[in-house]
Amino acid sequence: MDIRRTFLWVIFSMSIILLWDNWMRYNGKPSMFFPSATQQAAPAAGAGSTAQTGLPQAGQAAVQAAPGTPSGIAAPAAGQAAVKTERILITTDLFKAQVDTLGGNLVHLELLQHKEGAQSAKNVALFDESRNYAAQTGLIGGPFPNHKSAFVARPGARALDGGNQVQLVLEAEQNGVKLVKTFTFTRGSYVIDIKHEVVNASGAPVTPTAYLQLVRDNSKLPGESMFYSTFTGPAVYTDAAKFHKVSFEDIEKGKAPKAAATNDGWASMVQHYFVSAILPQDKAPREIYTDKVATNQYSVGTKLPLGTVAPGATAAVNAQLYAGPQESARLEKFAPGFDLVKDYGWLTVVAKPIFWLMTQIQKVISNWGWTIIALTVLIKLAFFPLTAASYRSMAKMKTVTPKMQSIRERHKGDPQKMNQAMMELYKTEKINPLGGCLPMVIQMPVFIALYWVLLASVEMRNAPWIGWIHDLASPDPFYILPVVMAASMFLQTRLNPTPPDPMQAKMMMWMPIIFSVMFFFFPAGLVLYWVVNNILSIGQQWLINKKMKA
Repeated sequence: MDIRRTFLWVIFSMSIILLWDNWMRYNGKPSMFFPSATQQAAPAAGAGSTAQTGLPQAGQAAVQAAPGTPSGIAAPAAGQAAVKTERILITTDLFKAQVDTLGGNLVHLELLQHKEGAQSAKNVALFDESRNYAAQTGLIGGPFPNHKSAFVARPGARALDGGNQVQLVLEAEQNGVKLVKTFTFTRGSYVIDIKHEVVNASGAPVTPTAYLQLVRDNSKLPGESMFYSTFTGPAVYTDAAKFHKVSFEDIEKGKAPKAAATNDGWASMVQHYFVSAILPQDKAPREIYTDKVATNQYSVGTKLPLGTVAPGATAAVNAQLYAGPQESARLEKFAPGFDLVKDYGWLTVVAKPIFWLMTQIQKVISNWGWTIIALTVLIKLAFFPLTAASYRSMAKMKTVTPKMQSIRERHKGDPQKMNQAMMELYKTEKINPLGGCLPMVIQMPVFIALYWVLLASVEMRNAPWIGWIHDLASPDPFYILPVVMAASMFLQTRLNPTPPDPMQAKMMMWMPIIFSVMFFFFPAGLVLYWVVNNILSIGQQWLINKKMKA
């Protein structure tokens, strides 16, 4: 049996299977290889709100609401006049945020350092009404102010204006219980501090629970390729259950894991390149939950009990809201395990060191395209002894090709004797029949890990290289790199010995075309890596072939 022929068939089959798997995932079907969010989930998040109101259930602390009013939301006071609301714009060096006084919710958030595309002047909007994406907070457990109550904003600055912080303070009162929300925006930070103060002037003890939740519909982001699909939806973390995702589909079907009480952890809403997350103050008791709050609208959040607040007393609870890009350095500083929202797939153990090395190179070169080229050279040097041995084996194979053809002719009708003769020839000439394939097999994990690094790293989003390459995380707009890659692969096959088997020879001829078609849809940075790798391999192989001839 010809091992090289079998190996080529395996590569060809795996390429077709991976293409089909990516197509299935793009169309919302389950993957054959990558576990779904349900399979990854552990019991730490679950249903926690009332679909009719979008409010979390108050649990054991709930008071009896008026007839027809779902648990956890207070009925409006009789004769309560309509309150004028407004949207307050807060501007920092990183944000343009809009807070609606109706509910005191963060309903729109533009990221000033991130554009929608390399050639676009429009900022990325993380929280946005077009996707029903917002951050909501309030109180449950009684007729208390919540994210549907009318708040009044205290006067104050609405922009940094040379300072390091700007605060927005909102107040709402219901039945003698006042909720004061304070949003603190800090220069150079994507973290927003949120403080909830409860002032009890009702004349009776109250037991409120603060909730902070992120709500979003299940719409996919525009511009995703048919060849890859990234996760969009809730993700939560606790020290006990670690990081896991919860799909919108599971929430819709009621299959999301149940909520659990904990003293640590955070809740987030993840999408490609960006994330929002709620982190309560350290060691504060909390309950993390997910739920469907309306038609095609879902929530993930945390509930924070404030205990019993006596008449005339005040209770407070603090939390942080991260809303911004999945930049590794920022994620690691925000919370334990938060860097896991940057999904490198199943090769995280390889991808993380690769990204770390790339960031060190980029600090010196200051261009991600040249960083990829430098990384390719370093990887090539690391694999140099292995590839050199491989190319020597292939060069030897080329010299014995006439003998191999002679063996095939002699034992045409007896495959067993032909294979025995081939193995004897390999042994005599000291040739490893897998020598030419081994470097490719060993480098595949590095290649796949780099693929996920380029796909997941917002640092390379809209990052230019030279000329026509304005975004290394998107496909080459003119397909120049895939064509160059196909040409380099074709030249590389010409330097290899011609397989004696006609079928194998045809496969070798078609491989560059098949791979180039796949690479037409891959990020330009990944194709750049493969082109440089091929060019270096061609030079190395040519030198070895020349020495072997001499």
